[in-house]
Amino acid sequence: MLVVCSDTHGTDDPRLTGRTGEAVDAADLVIHAGDFTTPAVLDAFRARTDRLVAVHGNADTVAVQERLPPAATTTYAGVTIAVTHTERGGATALSMFGRQRGADLVVSGHTHRPTVDTFPSGPTLLNPGSHADPRGHRAAYAELHPAGSDEAPAEVAGAVASGLVGVLRSTDGAVIGRIRVPTPD
Repeated sequence: MLVVCSDTHGTDDPRLTGRTGEAVDAADLVIHAGDFTTPAVLDAFRARTDRLVAVHGNADTVAVQERLPPAATTTYAGVTIAVTHTERGGATALSMFGRQRGADLVVSGHTHRPTVDTFPSGPTLLNPGSHADPRGHRAAYAELHPAGSDEAPAEVAGAVASGLVGVLRSTDGAVIGRIRVPTPD
């Protein structure tokens, strides 16, 4: 399972409680789209997972910014994923950011609002929201699985032939959105 988080805004605790903590502990890969805030929170995330891909955000201390890049690209289950905290220009800029990196999925944060945007061509845009500091939105994160796998949530099973499928979840585990990331045939 791929777990996507963002905008922790912690000082000494990553606030990985409930379903979010369980998902991070079980994940094959955790992506964090920035704003850990302190090195202690970054280190706590690293201690919870064997594989973390993370970028720094605008609220991260200099110590965190020195340890993390502003952007990253990785793959999971054959899907190319580009990660940034934010891009000026909204969805258009995020889509361009992903296209420049050959991404099928762009992960960003910053707004604290969980969203999934899909377009006829171009990458899927995923903002998992914030699991710890929702700022007027639902506290949330994302869980994704390879399409067709036994672990794929029933809510999106069979949604795409190849790629990733998953859900946005509130921290209590309720499904608040569906994610489909097809890969080119």
